[in-house]
Amino acid sequence: MIQLKSRREIDLMRESADLVGRTLGKVAEHVEPGVTLEELDAIAEDYIRTHGAEPAFKGYKVGENVFPGTLCTSVNEAVVHGIPDDYALQSGDLLSVDCGVELNGYFGDSAFTFAVGEIDEEARSLCQATYRALYLGIEQAIAGNRVGDIGHVIEDYCSSRRYGVVRDLVGHGIGKELHEKPQIPNFGKPGSGRKLKKGLTACIEPMVNQGTASIDVDPDGWTIRAADGKPSAHYEHMIAVGDGEAEILTTFEYIEDVVDPPYETTPSVTHNSTANG
Repeated sequence: MIQLKSRREIDLMRESADLVGRTLGKVAEHVEPGVTLEELDAIAEDYIRTHGAEPAFKGYKVGENVFPGTLCTSVNEAVVHGIPDDYALQSGDLLSVDCGVELNGYFGDSAFTFAVGEIDEEARSLCQATYRALYLGIEQAIAGNRVGDIGHVIEDYCSSRRYGVVRDLVGHGIGKELHEKPQIPNFGKPGSGRKLKKGLTACIEPMVNQGTASIDVDPDGWTIRAADGKPSAHYEHMIAVGDGEAEILTTFEYIEDVVDPPYETTPSVTHNSTANG
């Protein structure tokens, strides 16, 4: 059952969303060649707990598998759910960092793909397309549209650039649970799927591969990789469905204050969230 949120609930979720953004901004201060994924994970966990929240991913269970980290850190061909380990970042890497928190009974969730040092133009173009697809999807998250409208524009935009849009992984509703209904695929037919209503809160998160859309799962049961070994990019925002336009609850502004992102914004791509110091 989909849980539509009141204005008060959305405001509480904005606090969780803002903490996720600030945590990613703190991580951004340390993303550079030579830093290990474990070090980034420790920085994020300390920041989240210091601000009175709990890491949403640490201890998360799927069947018998328990996720051990605060962050999902996915490098290059790793699409999502990478476990933080002793890998030291290298110049030219793409690093997707997915972060979740629980604060005041509500969850926040967002992801950002970082350029480590100097990346090549192919990697930068992949990030640009994924970022742009995210905002195209968000533009469709308005009352009266359907879930398929979101996925259609994401897939259409990325496929037209010959990128592989991952179909086995989806965005999701969010609120008092990290993963709520409905699922938000990154593909679909216009006018298909569940109708969107004001007060629905969800995470839209294109996962886009430079080559094939096919994926494999590592023996650790978590890390998901592009089957052809080519790089992947992943950006994620929390939104609230509104009348006329979606309300973006998370923000990349804390990250952009620290590093030059591997994309360029356009006039039609704006941040609607309010950063609070």
